[in-house]
Amino acid sequence: MATVLLIDDDAELTRLVGDYLTREGFTVATAPDGSKALGRIIETRADIVVLDIMMPGPDGLEVLRRIRAETAVPVLMLTARGDEEDRITGLDLGADDYLAKPCSPRELASRLRAILRRAPSEGATPAQTGPLHLDTVRRTAIWRGEPLRLTGAEFNILEVLAAQAGRPVSRADLSLQGLGRPLAPFDRAIDVHLSTIRQKLGAYDDGRSPILNLRGIGYQFVEE
Repeated sequence: MATVLLIDDDAELTRLVGDYLTREGFTVATAPDGSKALGRIIETRADIVVLDIMMPGPDGLEVLRRIRAETAVPVLMLTARGDEEDRITGLDLGADDYLAKPCSPRELASRLRAILRRAPSEGATPAQTGPLHLDTVRRTAIWRGEPLRLTGAEFNILEVLAAQAGRPVSRADLSLQGLGRPLAPFDRAIDVHLSTIRQKLGAYDDGRSPILNLRGIGYQFVEE
């Protein structure tokens, strides 16, 4: 039974969503603003956070910065419908996924399950692809001998690419296997996540990126 922390200043919406998630089997905790978000994450032992971007005081993006500085807990952010800038900024800061408000509680529950579904299976073994070492049990990554700090979504996407190293993987497959949901029209989440992953990996000695962007096809992990 996963614990969800809802951080939103809309008390009525929080109550309605919380009631629905409770009926769906989640344990729900709430916070009316982001000023004590980190404390509530620790206190409630939250497995995942739902974070509203538009809040008084420290807004959701500032709260997300603080969360990511301290923990890798998955974060799904709620953004205003049509506000693409906030979505991209949130993904850049380390959010795992987003939903536009108003959203249905059913869709929210589905997204939460998709993010949490990527828990490691028993008996999973570490994977080595060139200089990349992925421990799928501990959910840790080593790149060229150094720890690589990744969000949950970034780890999932890199794991999918590494498993098919040398072969192109479509954006649709990356969304389905990495984010746990079908690719929606005009959805840039995969591209933003891949941009961040490429920045974290850097380049090989010859200047090549370990991840190729194949226009119109998808992405491909290439070894040194």
